[in-house]
Amino acid sequence: MQYHGAAHPVWSECPRVCARYILAQQAAAERAFGLERIAWRYQVRYNVAPTDLVPVVRVAHGQREGVMLRWGLIPFAAHGVVPKGGPLINATVERLSTWYGWRQPWERAQRCILPAGGFYEPHRNPDGSKDPFFVHLADRELFGFAALWDRSFDAAGAAIESCVLITVPANELMASVHNEKKRMPAILRAEDHEAWLAGSMAAARPALEPYPSELMVAYRVSKRVNSVKNDDASLIQPVPG
Repeated sequence: MQYHGAAHPVWSECPRVCARYILAQQAAAERAFGLERIAWRYQVRYNVAPTDLVPVVRVAHGQREGVMLRWGLIPFAAHGVVPKGGPLINATVERLSTWYGWRQPWERAQRCILPAGGFYEPHRNPDGSKDPFFVHLADRELFGFAALWDRSFDAAGAAIESCVLITVPANELMASVHNEKKRMPAILRAEDHEAWLAGSMAAARPALEPYPSELMVAYRVSKRVNSVKNDDASLIQPVPG
């Protein structure tokens, strides 16, 4: 098969492939997001997983900076302790202003972007089995997920910075692929980067819409992606089906 073109979540309800994505090349990300301060270093990866350190673009002191943050939010009020039940990796757009984990980062305008080259989602087959699909954009090789970040301090006073990716209702393509949950990450249009990073809440909120189906491509890939031990370019190669 090939495609073209609830209660509040505390952690990802799809702990395997739908919590994975691939990293874009560092130099390309620095150019694409117009970074003025570079405090990150990373390699291209094909199987980024929750709790990994991931590259993040945000604004600090009026400048766009690239930093490495933990993927899995540790809220300020958690005092540096990872929340019980699993990492807070996905924040639903419907509860940005109401759920305790991300309400304060949203209200404080602690918005950021996670650079990516693509991501994985599970497709449920009629027999109940699942196959991973790789999803990327038809109009851009490199793009960004809308996200929030926060800073928490542990008992010793050490700061832990972390982030959470925002999800929105699936577009037509993604509803066909991620057919159990019918959700997708909030992919930012290039023209919305400035409003998301530095605009008011009213200016940033309209950026959180499903990306157009006709500008996305999805195809089945190997189940090797289900294991975080596998992290190579063969993971995004299409398989028959």
